[in-house]
Amino acid sequence: MKHPLQEMMDKRRQGIRCGIPSYCSANELVIEIALRRAKERNIPVLIEATANQVNQFGGYTGMKPADFYQMVLKMAKDIDLPENMMILAGDHLGPLTWQKLPEAEAMKNSVELVYQYARAGFTKIHLDTSMKVADDAPGLLKTEVIARRGAQLYKAAMKGYEELKAEKPDAMRPVFVIGSEVPIPGGATEAEDTLAVTSPDAFRDTVSTYQRVWTEEGVGDGMKDVIAVVVQPGVEFGDEQVFDYDPAAAVDLCAALKEFPDICFEGHSTDYQTATDLYNMVTDGIAILKVGPALTYGLREALFSLSMMEKELVPEEKRANFIETLDSVMLASPANWEKHYHGDEKHLAQCRKYSYSDRARYYIGQPEVVAAMNKLFDNLREYPIPMNMLHQYMPISYAKIREGKLKLDPRELAMDGIVQFMLDYESAV
Repeated sequence: MKHPLQEMMDKRRQGIRCGIPSYCSANELVIEIALRRAKERNIPVLIEATANQVNQFGGYTGMKPADFYQMVLKMAKDIDLPENMMILAGDHLGPLTWQKLPEAEAMKNSVELVYQYARAGFTKIHLDTSMKVADDAPGLLKTEVIARRGAQLYKAAMKGYEELKAEKPDAMRPVFVIGSEVPIPGGATEAEDTLAVTSPDAFRDTVSTYQRVWTEEGVGDGMKDVIAVVVQPGVEFGDEQVFDYDPAAAVDLCAALKEFPDICFEGHSTDYQTATDLYNMVTDGIAILKVGPALTYGLREALFSLSMMEKELVPEEKRANFIETLDSVMLASPANWEKHYHGDEKHLAQCRKYSYSDRARYYIGQPEVVAAMNKLFDNLREYPIPMNMLHQYMPISYAKIREGKLKLDPRELAMDGIVQFMLDYESAV
């Protein structure tokens, strides 16, 4: 069976304009609505877990690769979505979370990480060895070193795949993404003034160096499994800013892609781009559009709107106080936001709620916050939302309910906040 992303590349080589969004989130509501839309549209869905979310030590979600795979598979089965309609992927797989360790230890952990992802059934693997480890020399990491470490990880992935295939003969062969022209997962930590687009020569050097080094390492044929290279096409977001895609700035980079018909570009940090910008990116060869924080930002927006309606409808002593609960949990454990947000206390409070970086996503799945969310849903079922009030706080969802496209249920309204962002990606590809 051919991988859906290989089929996408076949179409692109035939001149058919197409692409795919990559939904990078461990949030269960995000994953649920992504699976549901895949079933409704009869199009495979790409769901991505990042190395710091899900790894052999549990990551910040507490899940190992096999746990995450089984969680998504169960959710798919619950709505009768076939397993082959879900593409599970691993993002930034490499020394990301072990940069303070020497190379021997960091790479040992990275090899095990990639092996576990492939062994669990993940079929799109981003081999990211671009970050330096403790005993690397000062200065930029050489592309040759990055490629050689990538070859180690490719071997580990294929070992995991071969073992999986021995017990599951129809297991799909994984495809790979190389390169990393982006900041750490989750957006920039500091405000930026300008954004450098990857140079065509740097892109060419990445591909040619990987081809040479992987051949030297005995996995030259592995380059046939590489379908995309991560580049910086000039898009990024931070606390309060979004860098919009400028086709003119990326024209030379995108022209260089024509020299490599077997690969496309993968664009990271495409969150908050306009529908037109996303469409233009796919047209220009940035066929894999990664999005994560914008999805939980949309969920958070919807939950805040629901919470504001709760204040209008529900007696004070019964309220879930979701907004206040989320903020108190974030204040109690600031590690996942304090390096990203800067300013006085008032500004920090605004960032915790409204920042594009959406560091709230690290907390929205914690038990205390989930309990408040579920209580909010229960309260708004006991005290139903009047349509005239819904129009005030959620006018887009209001219109869908009027048209019979959405149920007036608080949980459905929360997920519709996610859908608002997904629609731009669906139309772009």
